Amino acid sequence: MGGRGGGEETESLLKSPNTAEGDGGGLKKRVWVETKKLWQIVGPAMFSRLTSYSMLVITQVFAGHLGDLELAAISIVNNVIIGFNYGLLLGMASALETLCGQAFGAKKYHMLGVYMQRSWIVLFFCCLLLLPTYLFTTPVLKFLGQPDDIAELSGVVSLWAIPLHFAFALSFPLQRFLQCQLKNHVTAYSAAVSLVVHFLVCWLFVNGLKLGVVGTMATISISWWVNVFITLAYSVCGGCPLTWTGLSSEAFTGLWEFLKLSASSGVMLCLENWYYRILIIVTGNLQNAQIAVDSLSICMAINGWEMMIPLAFFAGTGVRVANELGAGNGKGARFATIVSVTQSFIIGLFFGVIIMLFHNKIAWIFSSSEAVLVAVNKLSILLAFTILLNSIQPVLSGVAVGSGWQSYVAYINLGCYYCIGLPFGFLMGWVFKFGVMGIWAGMIFGGTAVQTLILCFITLRCDWEKEAQKANARVNKWSNTIK
Repeated sequence: MGGRGGGEETESLLKSPNTAEGDGGGLKKRVWVETKKLWQIVGPAMFSRLTSYSMLVITQVFAGHLGDLELAAISIVNNVIIGFNYGLLLGMASALETLCGQAFGAKKYHMLGVYMQRSWIVLFFCCLLLLPTYLFTTPVLKFLGQPDDIAELSGVVSLWAIPLHFAFALSFPLQRFLQCQLKNHVTAYSAAVSLVVHFLVCWLFVNGLKLGVVGTMATISISWWVNVFITLAYSVCGGCPLTWTGLSSEAFTGLWEFLKLSASSGVMLCLENWYYRILIIVTGNLQNAQIAVDSLSICMAINGWEMMIPLAFFAGTGVRVANELGAGNGKGARFATIVSVTQSFIIGLFFGVIIMLFHNKIAWIFSSSEAVLVAVNKLSILLAFTILLNSIQPVLSGVAVGSGWQSYVAYINLGCYYCIGLPFGFLMGWVFKFGVMGIWAGMIFGGTAVQTLILCFITLRCDWEKEAQKANARVNKWSNTIK
């Protein structure tokens, strides 16, 4: 989209699904209209997230065939160290989904470029503050009770993840900047190119140059920076004429207010993201920790792979709800929520059934160790239930982001995950001696399920017309800060 044609397409995409009813269409037509709008965002977002996550999975596959120690080390770096920072930075960048989505719905397109630059500034300084998590990986893991050999190798691998860390600061705002303009196809194309580059470089570094587990981690950084350069070039070199007007000093104004919203968004998502990283850490304190960590990491990798689908719905729902609220259409936001939750749940149900049908075969792509395969098979029922539950929860979080409820939901996540889920997981894992199955089941049933029920209750009781009025006030407030 570009020029006047892009503006006309924008207006047509923002029409309420209720217009279909005015044209004589019934519920089926309204659902179809909303589905097309939703999947214009969800489809490319799903593809780009799957390809980006596949880079981590491919790396884990290469490491898994180097040996159990290498698999455990890179699993901890991917799932704990990178995952810890990924969750916070991704959450902070999601503030753009609220601001850019609602501004786009209100047709104040020029604000999107300034918002993205503010997000770059905030995330860059956040990256600097988070650097010690990579520099002191080994002593931290030893302090948390990880075996010395795993902690030592993890410390070496994590140093090679620092370039990837800074790629996040540019990539996440760029993705949301394009996503809120309904230009997800750009991120999809760049992700596809990056995946091809990653596979080729991974094969070269591991099989060709024999660089081992360090080489596998280096390939992720290279691939992510390829992705960044492609999306950046498109965004600033004429691909977004309505929303990118060049670097602006206005990006340095209103940073405190922007930081507060970014922090609320970051806390909301990272509390949830860290929850599963803690699961990996506490599993490392069990007996036969290497097999326990390997089996759980494989399940988390599969769950994370499938999780890219509901996360695409998270993105699509956030944009659709924000667009409708920004346009003053509360009923349209409510309808978009219903359609998105329903479709995500159906897909989650499908993959949950697939996991149950192939419960004894799903670990083969990650490991050839018989002990690991048996351990993963035992965990498959929990994996299936987690996938089903996660088909609903991220979509409801997308509603929260689109509506600007991040601070409120952050408190819910804190209470459900850390005041209920973690103690329950500890109780099941150590007190009742159910091991890794008890820890995971306790954290899922005690935390994630409770949080999902609360979000369902809040969404069902939401006054959508009032939320539309709040969105209008928010757009006007942030617009005034850059005049």
